[in-house]
Amino acid sequence: MTVTSKEIGVRLAAIRKAKGLTQSELAAYLGLNRTTLTQIELGNRDITAVELRKCSDILGFSIDELLADEFKMEEEILSKNDNKEEKTEERISVPNLNIDKFKNVLIYILSRCAGKPNIGETAIYKLLYFCDFNYFEIYEEHLTGAIYRKLNYGPVPHKADEIIRKMVAEGQIQKVKTQYHGYPQTRYIPLIQPNLSKFSAAEKEVIDNVLDRMANWSAKMLSEYSHNDKPWKATDMNDIIDYELAFYREPPYSVRVYEEDEQNSI
Repeated sequence: MTVTSKEIGVRLAAIRKAKGLTQSELAAYLGLNRTTLTQIELGNRDITAVELRKCSDILGFSIDELLADEFKMEEEILSKNDNKEEKTEERISVPNLNIDKFKNVLIYILSRCAGKPNIGETAIYKLLYFCDFNYFEIYEEHLTGAIYRKLNYGPVPHKADEIIRKMVAEGQIQKVKTQYHGYPQTRYIPLIQPNLSKFSAAEKEVIDNVLDRMANWSAKMLSEYSHNDKPWKATDMNDIIDYELAFYREPPYSVRVYEEDEQNSI
C-alpha cells in the first residue's frame, strides 16, 4: 500500500504537536511560510524529499518509519514533549486583546446592524468571531485579539460581558431587553459613532465582507453555521479556540486563496 499525501500530512502534524512545536516554528525551520506547511499537513500539497529530510532532522523521526504502511508514534518522540500542556496553553494565549479595537469593531457592527431585528447579543458574538478568525486566516495577524471559547451556541468572546458592561456604563452603547419571534433577546444600540481611523483598509474590508454576507442571518443560522467551522469543531466544549485552526478550514468557510505550490513532490 502506498501512503498518501494526506496520511503523511496527518503523521507529520502528529509528530510536530508531540514535540510541542507550532506550525509557525516548524515552518521557519523548514524555510516555508505557515500556510504552505498547513497545506502539507492537510495533504493538499506534497512534501519534497528535501523538506522531508529536514523534518526528519528537526523532529527526530525515521523517514522509513514515517512512510511505512503501519505507522506508530515512537516512545522517544513522545518523551521529548515534557511540557506539552504548558506549551499548548502558551500558543493559545498568544492573542492579546486590544480592548480599544474590540470596542470599535463592536460599535461599527452595531452602527451597521443595530436596526436589524435579528441582531441580538448571540448574533453579535458570532459576527465578531467571523471577523476575527477571517482576518487571522487571511493576514496571519489578530484583528481584536479576543479569545473565544467553544460554548453550546457557538464561539463566545472571553470577557465580552465585562467590556460591554463598561461600555454601557460609559454611555457608549445602550442595552435593551426585547423579544424576537417570541424569544427573549438582548440588543445593543450604539450611542456613539465608530472611529474608522482605527481600522486599516484591510481590517474594514474583512469586517464589511462578514457583515455583507451574514448580517441578515438569524442568531440560530449564525450559531448553526459556526458549529461547522473547523476551529469550532476541532475544539472541546468550553475550551479556548485556537486561531491557528483557521488554516484548516475548507469552503465555504475558508476566506483565503491558497495558491498551489509548484514544487516537485517526493
